[in-house]
Amino acid sequence: MIPCQRELFDIPDGVTYLNCAYMSPLLRSAVEAGAAGMARKVRPWEITQDDFFNDSEKLRVTAARLFHCSANEIAIVPSASFGLSTAALNLPVELGQSVLLLDEQFPSNVYPWRRLVEKTGSQIVTVGWPKDHDWTSAVLREIKDGVAIAALPHTHWTSGGLLDLETIGETCRRHGTALVLDLTQSLGAYPVDVQKIKPDFAVAAAYKWLLGPYATGVMYVAPERQQGLPLEENWVLRDNSRDFSSLVVYSNEYHPGARRFDMGERSNFALLPAVIHALEQILTWGVEEISQTIGTLTGKIIDDTKDLGMAAPPDCLRAPHYLCLRSSLPLPQNLAKELAAKGIYVSVRSTSLRITPHVYNSERDVEQLVRMLRTVLRKT
Repeated sequence: MIPCQRELFDIPDGVTYLNCAYMSPLLRSAVEAGAAGMARKVRPWEITQDDFFNDSEKLRVTAARLFHCSANEIAIVPSASFGLSTAALNLPVELGQSVLLLDEQFPSNVYPWRRLVEKTGSQIVTVGWPKDHDWTSAVLREIKDGVAIAALPHTHWTSGGLLDLETIGETCRRHGTALVLDLTQSLGAYPVDVQKIKPDFAVAAAYKWLLGPYATGVMYVAPERQQGLPLEENWVLRDNSRDFSSLVVYSNEYHPGARRFDMGERSNFALLPAVIHALEQILTWGVEEISQTIGTLTGKIIDDTKDLGMAAPPDCLRAPHYLCLRSSLPLPQNLAKELAAKGIYVSVRSTSLRITPHVYNSERDVEQLVRMLRTVLRKT
């Protein structure tokens, strides 16, 4: 268990923030790192050509430790949708084939595939919501010859269901199915090892469980996919970009590895230092330790709300850091707003009350939430 880390964040007294899956607070030290980076542009004559590359390479090395891969396999992206659209641009699908998605999947991992199937004459197959909460088994039943791409999350954002990506990855390879992952709701809070999963692409926006600022993210690209087309064609991707005097000697070659898929203006002097600092702090705590710590809090919430008619998927099918409670009765229409008025912040997603703590939370936060839920739910 990691002791409560609230003092590292600017969370005022009276605020019970249990909504990391919506957006994490920034570490105080990450804000300082970002502010120092922003201040550098006050004196642009002190920014060197190497500065356009140093932080991006440091971020690659740091993010690679979370994915369990090499820095050469990491691209820097502004969002999950950027990475997923990159995957859609580079993966073949033919007339009569299909792309596999989940029911109630996050929209950014739906729209790129809708465009792709419209363009190619293929189709989308949606895995229905499993009554037994077992998303993995439901996915495995649908992976077969003719499924060109499985575009999936690790943690389902409205149920908290956890997919066994290693088993799914093995099945995909057996059927020639490319595997694309949106890890936005898991990377940093639940262990991920791309060496075992073997996806083609795996992306995570940084502003949730990676504790980073908005408009930042990282993407793993498998070695066999690293000769593909980038979503953007910008100067910094090219192999001669370190020599500013030769930029008009236009090059057809990219920097090696996944770097060709980087976003434009990736060298953001304010955002990159903040992301790097956040990832370093996550690695210092340890992802396993983060997962276990949050899992203890969500487990207590489950135990303490059973008498309110709230239920979650079984622990073996649920991501420990991600709790979606469902009730046999409809949730009050303004439940999240009523709780927020009392300083307690959660989300309602579809028909789920989504509660997602982090290491800045304590058992006292859980007790405050449960006490207020009793008040709000029993008066409806």
